[in-house]
Amino acid sequence: MKTLMKKHLLLLCTTTALPLSVFASQPVIQSETISDQVIEMQRAELQKNTLNKGFGPQSPRDIDNIAGNNTQLFSYAPNTADMNLCNIHFHKNAEHKGGEFTRYAGNGDGKGNNSGYLYAGQLTEEELTPISVSLSKELHHQLFPGDTIEVHYVYSTANVKPGPTLGSCLSDSTKNPALRVESQVFVLVNDKEALDFVELTKHSMKGNHPQAINIPDNSGQPIQYLGSTTGPAYNQQGSPFQVTWSVRPQVLKVSINTVASWFKDNQYKENHAHGVRNLVTNPLLLSAY
Repeated sequence: MKTLMKKHLLLLCTTTALPLSVFASQPVIQSETISDQVIEMQRAELQKNTLNKGFGPQSPRDIDNIAGNNTQLFSYAPNTADMNLCNIHFHKNAEHKGGEFTRYAGNGDGKGNNSGYLYAGQLTEEELTPISVSLSKELHHQLFPGDTIEVHYVYSTANVKPGPTLGSCLSDSTKNPALRVESQVFVLVNDKEALDFVELTKHSMKGNHPQAINIPDNSGQPIQYLGSTTGPAYNQQGSPFQVTWSVRPQVLKVSINTVASWFKDNQYKENHAHGVRNLVTNPLLLSAY
């Protein structure tokens, strides 16, 4: 989930080809790669700036590991049917780890680029066929067949409607709404028969609440836990926002060309994939779910 700010405007590798398929992979993008020591320094700063300072449990986490000792708990948000869809965005590579997205992308540049977790399965050579259009003007935001994305469908109890940035999840009358994120990890493929991202992000009114009507329900039992907003701006600072997460463990295939179409026209004004926050591994900063 992207960093929230005030208005709270929120502020391949090469593999050996198998007879019928290859590992899902991504082209190597030349950029700075930080050391393990820098990652550990960032995690130490996060603990220093967060622990015993009133922050709640943090995100993202390993959804296959239930260990967590953070005692700053809060109530689970209502079901999405009783909340308002307020934003949809996605991150390049999964922020969470677990299920079918366990392959580490690397440390990246320490600013959210080229890190996170990748689909651990295999794709056909046809699914990995390059496309002719560019999905971003900036190199580190480029997307290619075989890339993993984590989509966040964000809901709020504030009286809001879907819009750009996570500021759309807040209102002048409700500064601290309950927030819920429905998370689904996809792998991008060059296949017109794969899922359509435009369809996946459609919404309509159900009763008095705007709802995402095509969130997948065939990707495993969601792991629900208490956490926070994410995004690389929180690598060394605690996020103060309390979020109920539901993270689906299975990866689905989505047509990369439909993602390109969505970038051209969506009410969230999204035109690139966002960076990832370091995985939170300190049990003192994680909830027990």
